[in-house]
Amino acid sequence: MRIHKEGYKIILNSFLIIAVLVTATCLLLTNPNARYLAIGCGLILFVLIVRFFREPKREPVLDESAVIAPADGTIVIVKKVYEPEYLKAECTQVSIFMSVFNVHANWFSVNGKVLYYKYHPGRYLVAMHPKSSEKNERTTVVTERNGIPILTRQIAGYIARRIVCYAKEGSNVKMGDQMGFIKFGSRVDLFLPLESRIQVTKGQKVKALRTIIAKLPE
Repeated sequence: MRIHKEGYKIILNSFLIIAVLVTATCLLLTNPNARYLAIGCGLILFVLIVRFFREPKREPVLDESAVIAPADGTIVIVKKVYEPEYLKAECTQVSIFMSVFNVHANWFSVNGKVLYYKYHPGRYLVAMHPKSSEKNERTTVVTERNGIPILTRQIAGYIARRIVCYAKEGSNVKMGDQMGFIKFGSRVDLFLPLESRIQVTKGQKVKALRTIIAKLPE
């Protein structure tokens, strides 16, 4: 399992901080069992931090008509909405909630051209909050495939305080290219044409690049 580049600095800093705290705690404690407990807790915390930044090697589903999952997580929203920022039309919103235990790298869902990218500063409501898509720190990326615009939105959550997005307007991207990374619990929204055939349901667990979210209209 590889470690994502966005985690290098945090992992190094975490190791140094945990090492100092555990060392100081062990110097203050006289009970050997208490020292072993402090060392064990430090190791567990460090392993969890390293695990958060894991970057699995995956091949995307080979289906040109499909919109694949851009992130690991749980489907929390499947509904008809009006998207006011770019599409300015009724569409189907599919939202994936990522817990701190999910892989947090994000990928492009379709082959196409990046038409639009914008970063929005904002609040840090719980990612599952209905208004987080409008109020929280977020990025908006629109990728056009065969004339059909697909809007993807990375949303920071209550714990997540850092969104990284690699999308650049005018660039051509492939299904499975990395779009970015969200550090700690967060959400990714997809806004799809109403004519799309949605393949997932609320509460379903999905895996990035492996789960088909929808089939686009022909």
